[in-house]
Amino acid sequence: MFGKVQTSAIVGVDGRTVIVEADFSDGLPSFEMVGFLGAEVREAKERVRSAIRNAGIVVPPGKLTVNLSPADLKKQGNSFDLPIAVAILISLGVIPQELADPYTFIGELSLDGLVRPVIGTISHVLSARENGIRKAILPAENAGEGAVFSDFRVYPASSLSEVIGIVTHPGAQNPIEVTGRETEEESMAAPDFIDVRGQERIKRSAAIASAGMHGFLMIGPPGTGKTLTAKRIPSIMPPLSEEERIECTKIHSVAGTLDRTKGLISVRPFRSPHHTVSANALVGGGTFPRPGEMSLAHNGVLFLDELPEFSKMTLEVMRQPLEDRKVVISRVHGSYVFPTRVMLVAAMNPCKCGFFPDRNKCRCTEAEVRQYLSKISRPLLDRIDIFAEVPRIGAEALNSMKPGMSSEELKEGVIRAWEAEKRRYLKEPFLFNSDLEGASLRKYCEISCSGRDILKEAMEKLNLSARAHDRILKVARTIADFEGTEEIRDVHLTEAISYRSLNDKFWGGI
Repeated sequence: MFGKVQTSAIVGVDGRTVIVEADFSDGLPSFEMVGFLGAEVREAKERVRSAIRNAGIVVPPGKLTVNLSPADLKKQGNSFDLPIAVAILISLGVIPQELADPYTFIGELSLDGLVRPVIGTISHVLSARENGIRKAILPAENAGEGAVFSDFRVYPASSLSEVIGIVTHPGAQNPIEVTGRETEEESMAAPDFIDVRGQERIKRSAAIASAGMHGFLMIGPPGTGKTLTAKRIPSIMPPLSEEERIECTKIHSVAGTLDRTKGLISVRPFRSPHHTVSANALVGGGTFPRPGEMSLAHNGVLFLDELPEFSKMTLEVMRQPLEDRKVVISRVHGSYVFPTRVMLVAAMNPCKCGFFPDRNKCRCTEAEVRQYLSKISRPLLDRIDIFAEVPRIGAEALNSMKPGMSSEELKEGVIRAWEAEKRRYLKEPFLFNSDLEGASLRKYCEISCSGRDILKEAMEKLNLSARAHDRILKVARTIADFEGTEEIRDVHLTEAISYRSLNDKFWGGI
């Protein structure tokens, strides 16, 4: 007899449909599996055999062949155990084929027949929905993660025996309810900018950077509030859209970092890897590629504290993903694409001791300062649009009872800018002002005659390049959107130039 079921394989962060076929016929007892299988899937043979036996089902002597198609797709991971077992049970006549057709099956099996959790559940569910499947049998621990769509029914199972009961007795078990999103209280639990005292200019700089998803670098002595500021940036960014929630959830599910009890992610990611992070851990990789920190920060903030302490090779691998908004990892058996649309936020001291250019406190030589700053390459600096110097704040400002701008106040301008960008770029292949280049830059960043004179003078005084010229225009466009004006005014241009002048102070114009 012949049986087949639908499941899926994870490729990058997406699910690809896989059909598991099983054929049982007369012949010498054997169990063969084919279909371009990875080591984990080849080992499934022993797990499935024992799980079926311990579920109380006797497999008669005969030739059993299992095929996973398409044959040109590498099958890796532990999620194929359950669909293989169900396909075999159909071929043995234990489960009727027509009762199994409406389902997709995902799960690992233990030797005693228990169904164990897997990664990438949301990607499996999305793949099934795209193929018209509206039911899934998932491991009980993954059921909440998969039950996020009102038109998709998820049945949790703890053992192979339960799976057989669900399929052969339709209606005997109800699907679990759709998992709720995070509560408003959880979403609002992010730290507030009101805690950052005396650094109003830095708070505005962070808000402008968030408004256009610009790269943002803070430079200043230790203890001035750089890390404090960075951790509060997600609190001024608009809520995730439904599409962004699904994107973030898929990535974290595949990476195995998802909280399975909360359904779709609803708070923008904030990732802050330690400076000892490897290049593979930052952008993704491995024999069976997994998302890195850049992808885990997708649609959110990637914060690199103590930027010069990261290895040069690690920093350089970020350049292309920052530009392309994705990372492509190639292996012999295929290519994997992970999205990396992040807001890069970085913080650093101006020298090893942290007090340059204050020569009353700084004890570093000119050569040591240059060596420290040169750890950040020009091409990487080129991906950063806004530079902000974070000065030391006196006791009077710190002890002031007058509160500064809160996250709620700053968020108003950021939302206003995001809405303006969404309307403006509705028919464009990009989303934010930071993505502007070439013809689109000239189209959307027109300035007045007086603005051109201001920019020309700044380029001559600061020795700025054409690339710096374009980045100033993009930031000016964002400032105008932040203020709620369609026209880029001279004051917006002047402020954008001030965010670029710090780069000249420390590294010289680029």
